[in-house]
Amino acid sequence: MSIYSTSSQSLSRLENILIIGNGGRENSLAWAIQKNEFVKKVYLIPGNAGSERINKCERINIDIKNRNDLVEKLNLLKIDLILIGPEIPLAEGLADFLREKDFKVFGPGKDGAKLEYSKSWAKEFMQDANIPTAKFWKVNSLEKAKEIIHSSSYPLVVKADGLASGKGVFIPDSKNECLRAAELIFNGKFGNSGDVVVLEEKIQGPEVSVFALCDGKKYILLPSAQDHKRLNEKDKGPNTGGMGAYSPAPLLTEDYLKTIIKEIIEPTINELNQKNIDYKGVIYFGLMITKSGPKVIEYNCRFGDPECQTIMPLMDQNFVFLLEKCAMGKLTGYEKINTSNKVSGCVIATSKGYPYEYKTGFPIKIGKIDSTDCQIFDSGTCFNENRELLTAGGRVLSIVCQDKDFDLVFEKAYKNLKEINFDGIYFRNDIGHQVRRNFSKEN
Repeated sequence: MSIYSTSSQSLSRLENILIIGNGGRENSLAWAIQKNEFVKKVYLIPGNAGSERINKCERINIDIKNRNDLVEKLNLLKIDLILIGPEIPLAEGLADFLREKDFKVFGPGKDGAKLEYSKSWAKEFMQDANIPTAKFWKVNSLEKAKEIIHSSSYPLVVKADGLASGKGVFIPDSKNECLRAAELIFNGKFGNSGDVVVLEEKIQGPEVSVFALCDGKKYILLPSAQDHKRLNEKDKGPNTGGMGAYSPAPLLTEDYLKTIIKEIIEPTINELNQKNIDYKGVIYFGLMITKSGPKVIEYNCRFGDPECQTIMPLMDQNFVFLLEKCAMGKLTGYEKINTSNKVSGCVIATSKGYPYEYKTGFPIKIGKIDSTDCQIFDSGTCFNENRELLTAGGRVLSIVCQDKDFDLVFEKAYKNLKEINFDGIYFRNDIGHQVRRNFSKEN
């Protein structure tokens, strides 16, 4: 079944693609893009060990902060389209610089990336646009934070204002935990990202992720997803960058989606235009479905991880053309992404100790994998001098599968996980518990 009802023609030559980033998100994007028959080469800076297993892919060893060398290399490679995966280079204005050098770039400029790299700015942005979100307080001292926490009749969510690799959000169960979280942030746990703290009322409800591909004016939606941010089963433990996900999210009914488009997505893009922000990239809407309706928890200025790994296998070969249209400001508004007749799920295998201190450098052994509608996207891996695959990060592997229902998807994913081993491997056994019928019967 075709995913896209849109032109399968590129707006220009589209042979050499560059993806910046080194995680599972970037590998899954490369895997989806290489399926296009017109694409000859997908380069990754820096990529990881798993990037080399993907058809048409090649890693480039260059420091993206050395911008003159970067431009020289990209011109030499005749790069036709650049995707910037992680938030840090976006926040540092890499997309702006590359556009000034006449490259087509999928990824917002520094002004648009502020949706993610400043939580307080994003909350004020939502306030200006009347976008539904939790009540909040922006504080720049521990004394002020203590005053607000003590005066609140319930525990507040505590967030470091800046980028913290998905670990700067604390959801305490008591005022004492709120105070400890605020102290941790103000005492330098996240460096300059903790100079300002955002305190939020705690809202209740299931979470869902929505992704809009935007060309600055128009947008199209990818399939929705739900991820699992907590480290442990039953959604307990500390927040992580993500322990697994599934797509599409049955929770997101047609009525909810209409409300989200009307009250959140379109007002967001309109407000960006009001602020003269030409946003060319993906906008990640982290939403909570509350009793009073959908509300925004956070924005991200890039594809979520592991949601991206989960969604990319649902894309057909025309996906890269949509990215190109966004980069060029050429969406018609009539392109449509339909969900396929399959669903997708992802389970993350992590290093022992993640998201806190953990050791790396352990050999990864992969046995007999069922590769039918299954992918393994490396997140944190490297090779040693003997070309042995080693762990090189907190999140190590993304095991992704597709099938006609979620029970079959996760049955395959966990079957494959039994064939993977490294010292200290950890993963949750209940990813997708909301949509696994067999899981609810067994537990």
